[in-house]
Formats: sequence, structure tokens, C-alpha cells
Amino acid sequence: MTSVSDVFKRLRDRGECALIPFLTAGDPSLEVTAAALKRLDDNGADIIELGVPYSDPLADGPVIQAAATRALKNGVRLDGVLEMVEGLQSELRAPIILFTYYNPIYHRGVSTFLKQVAQAGVRGLVVPDLPLEEADTLLQQTQEMGLELTLLVAPTSSKERIETIAKSSQGFIYLVSTTGVTGIRAQLEDRVQDLILELQGVTDKPIGVGFGISQPDQARQVKEWGADAAIVGSAFVKRLAEGSPKQGLESITEFCRALKSALSTEI
Repeated sequence: MTSVSDVFKRLRDRGECALIPFLTAGDPSLEVTAAALKRLDDNGADIIELGVPYSDPLADGPVIQAAATRALKNGVRLDGVLEMVEGLQSELRAPIILFTYYNPIYHRGVSTFLKQVAQAGVRGLVVPDLPLEEADTLLQQTQEMGLELTLLVAPTSSKERIETIAKSSQGFIYLVSTTGVTGIRAQLEDRVQDLILELQGVTDKPIGVGFGISQPDQARQVKEWGADAAIVGSAFVKRLAEGSPKQGLESITEFCRALKSALSTEI
């Protein structure tokens, strides 16, 4: 797996927008998650975001919360997730970004946690409850270990805060499309376009838009607005959970192809 930054550089050189699907690890099982990661990798995913099940997922909406609850009830824990990812290192082209809350990092210790995820082949991190003011230690150590910590910009962020986040974020900048939690939404707020332009005015780092994208036309919309990536979470998690594991895998395969097709169409 290459780095997150390398993927964005390659796509930018070709004038393409990245597709970043999200899955909750261990729902319905780690075996199905492994199969799902390979399906996404084979059908258009450029980078894959993998959520570690957590008991108090403050940034997640009902779909991902329910998936995390099911995974935890099935005994899925961080060690099992990392073992699964490590077993796929030679099979995946798309780099894995681990989406985790800060508590598991704090519990293990920053250095120990980062060593373990790096050994597993994880290439990036998103920590949604890590305030910018507390991110320096993690930013420094991820850089030293060849990992990339991507920071989030919210629609309510001030101009000064946006500039600071843009300067510090590694890999790309994660632009949250709406206030509130993750989830499927009928349409994206027009303010997203303004935020993309504002970010482009202060940084040349790639910008990924997430929270709320659930249809190919919405992914295409953020591309037209100038984003470098469309991040799609709840819509994938919901599809994988519906029906049998086989049906879920087929559903996310078709959905991934449709999203990538929408992002690949010339504007």
C-alpha cells in the first residue's frame, strides 16, 4: 500500500477525484470486513477509511453507531482489527486510514498505539474527538513513523482555525459537510462549496468532503465544487449490513462502482 499523500498526488496529476469509502470493522464480522475491503479495493476505492468499533462514537450517526454496537457485541476489539488489516497488506492497493476515537490511543499510549497500527500496515489516522489544541504530540509522532494524521474542518470553524488546521493536517484535509453527526442526507449544503473555496485560498493540500454523501450525484457534486475526494460512510455501512453477508458484499460492490463512475465522468 502506498501513502495517502502519494494517492492524492497521482490522482491530481491525472485530474481525478478520489473515492474514500468507510466501513465499520467487524460488522457483521471481521471475515466479512476483510472480504469487503478487497471488494472495495477492486472496484474503485482509492483510499479506504476503516472505523474501529467504539462504545461512545460521538461523531457518528445512527447507522454507524448501530454497526459499532453490533461489532462490539461480537467481541471485535482493536487488536483483532489490526490483525485483520495486517493480513491484507499484500492484497490491497488502496491505503487504509483508521478512524478511531482518542480513548484507545490514550489507553495504550501514543507511541505504542502508533507502532502497532504502523506495523499492521495502516497508513493514516482520523481522530474525530481530538481537538486541534491537543494534536501536536500525535502529529509529531505520526510524521516520525510515516503515518498521516488527517484533521477535520467543520462548517462552523472560523477562518483563523481553518488556516491553522489546513497547515497542520497530514495527507489531506477532511471537510465535514454539515454540522452534526455522520449519516445519509438527501442533499448537501451549498456552504460546502464556499468552504472548499476558502480552504483552497489558504492551502494546496487535497480536500476530502465527508458526512452526508450517500449517492453518486452527491459525490459528483463535491467534485464539481472542487473537492479532491468524496468520503462515503453510512451508505456503505448500511448496504453491507442488509441481507446476508453475500448480498451485502454484492451491494457495496455495485455501489462502489457507481460512485467511482460518477467521479470519473468528465465535468
